[in-house]
Amino acid sequence: MNRTTRTIVVIAVATVTAAIASFGVYAAVKSIPVREVEVAHSYVAVAARALPTGSRLGEKDVKLVAWPSKSPVTGAFSKVEDVLNRGLIASVLENEPVTESKLAPIEAGAGLPPSIPQGMRAMSVKVDEVIGVAGFVVPGTRVDVVVTVRQTKSSDEPMSRTVVSNVLVLTAGTRIDQEKSKDGKPLPSTVVTLAVDPPDAERIALASSEGKISLALRNPLDVAPTDTTGIRVTALMNRGVVADPAPAPKAAPAPLRRAPAPAPIVEAPAPKAPIYVVETIRAAKRSEEVVR
Repeated sequence: MNRTTRTIVVIAVATVTAAIASFGVYAAVKSIPVREVEVAHSYVAVAARALPTGSRLGEKDVKLVAWPSKSPVTGAFSKVEDVLNRGLIASVLENEPVTESKLAPIEAGAGLPPSIPQGMRAMSVKVDEVIGVAGFVVPGTRVDVVVTVRQTKSSDEPMSRTVVSNVLVLTAGTRIDQEKSKDGKPLPSTVVTLAVDPPDAERIALASSEGKISLALRNPLDVAPTDTTGIRVTALMNRGVVADPAPAPKAAPAPLRRAPAPAPIVEAPAPKAPIYVVETIRAAKRSEEVVR
């Protein structure tokens, strides 16, 4: 047997031995009984599919799943019957627990009205794809409402100003559409419905009537109100620096008046020379002499 043959035989024997050993270990592990540990759980009603805001829950929209008892869900329901025929005021994802905070009150109905916050009003604003921030204004985002007026009472110059800030978008589009794109793609829409209080609703109504409305998308973590004085064309062309106001017209010169003639100059009399009286005593004779 030459050297090459011996090498082949050794490799073959090692391979067969390793295969037999592996099979034996596999058989031994497979024969071990599986220990099933029972985890305490309860049943929770979850969404059977993704549902947008305003949906009325039916039997096909909700299902029961086992949920660990150590991690209870606050406000969850253990029966499907407790959530049927109730409207959603917030969107839910598939297999997400349906809680009381996401449901409208009983007999409140479905659609948009139950999703309006207490004390607020829903107001629709007509926009186009550009004004709607290229379709990225979707339900749940916050925007500022900017109006551009062509002419004002104080000036003939066009002016833009933020009239309402940090407004919640309820819907985007002519129908309720809470399904946000997972890959961040825009959702073009022509009507945006905003949640505003009554005074802000009046401002937006007047702004849409007197000028053109634009929407400025906000960071959801930025809650500071937008307080600006607006900008006019003059300030815009001067890079935000307002030009000096035009000088006021000069008043007409007053008519010349003839000055009164000066009073004649009267020379004051020369002061009199002082008079000195000198008392002289000569021997026993006393006399006085006047010296000027």
